[in-house]
Amino acid sequence: MAKNIILKRVRLFSKKIKLIEEIDLVSEAKKGSDEAFEKLINLYKEYLYKMAFIYTKNEHDALDIYQETVYKVYLNIDKLKDLSYFKTWITRILINNVNMKNRHINRFKDVEVEGYIGEIEYSSIEEKIDLYDAIDVLEEKYKTPIILQYFQDLTVSQISKIMDCNENTVKSYIRRGKKKLYDLLKEES
Repeated sequence: MAKNIILKRVRLFSKKIKLIEEIDLVSEAKKGSDEAFEKLINLYKEYLYKMAFIYTKNEHDALDIYQETVYKVYLNIDKLKDLSYFKTWITRILINNVNMKNRHINRFKDVEVEGYIGEIEYSSIEEKIDLYDAIDVLEEKYKTPIILQYFQDLTVSQISKIMDCNENTVKSYIRRGKKKLYDLLKEES
């Protein structure tokens, strides 16, 4: 019991240290430090790419959105008001870039089959594909909070800031989105 409490406190302390280091990097980047900006982007590059890929399901498009996001963040970092909300701010920019790309490009969705190495359980792949397809069908207001909560482990509070809406609205969107996903996946089986 005491060991669990100590571990929780150590993790919390570690998170606070990381947040302080991140805020220092953001502050330096706002002052014009390219080195600090590069370190910030390196902290979030995997997160940003995965987020873009979840939306696009295409490596090329995900990389384009990632690069566009980094470019816009670099140009506008001086506009960030609260340094502790850097992740929220950069996520909002990425989602706006995804939405902009979807609005301007009417594209034919093509499923690419890539080679694989090793044993793969086909049932789990089929389930994931079904889930991703079902998420794609959702309206944007349901899709975004579900992706942010379940794929990026963001809190309802963080999602509400990204979506610029009330926390209860986010909870409602998540609940309704999950219901729609359940209905869609139930129809397929």
